[in-house]
Amino acid sequence: MSAADEVLVACQQLLAAIDRQDWETYASLCDASLTAFEPEAAGHLVTGMDFHHYYFPPKSEPSKRQSSISSPNVRVVGDCAIVAYTRLTQSVDPLGEFHVSASNDPRVWQKQGERWKHVHFHRSPCSIG
Repeated sequence: MSAADEVLVACQQLLAAIDRQDWETYASLCDASLTAFEPEAAGHLVTGMDFHHYYFPPKSEPSKRQSSISSPNVRVVGDCAIVAYTRLTQSVDPLGEFHVSASNDPRVWQKQGERWKHVHFHRSPCSIG
């Protein structure tokens, strides 16, 4: 498997962990010093895992959410990889209505030993068509 393919697999595993609210898997894929710009941080750079852990509440019922990677572009530079894509998130609300949201979701990964670790992302919402 190429490095680009390995990173795409890791990226999909990360999104699946987010959708399932699986903190253990999410944390295992991330470097402890993860940095991020995301809407929830109101324009501020977030460093570390504490901010993200808040969004993984104890599970009360299975998540009705699924994320897909659309139009990925992977660039591997030495021990780092930049993955740029649009994340499509499908969900079902309590009334059974279906929803989809989209965000531009570039992520930076670093090869640490034998594993790719997620080290930075910058998520921005985008409008759908």
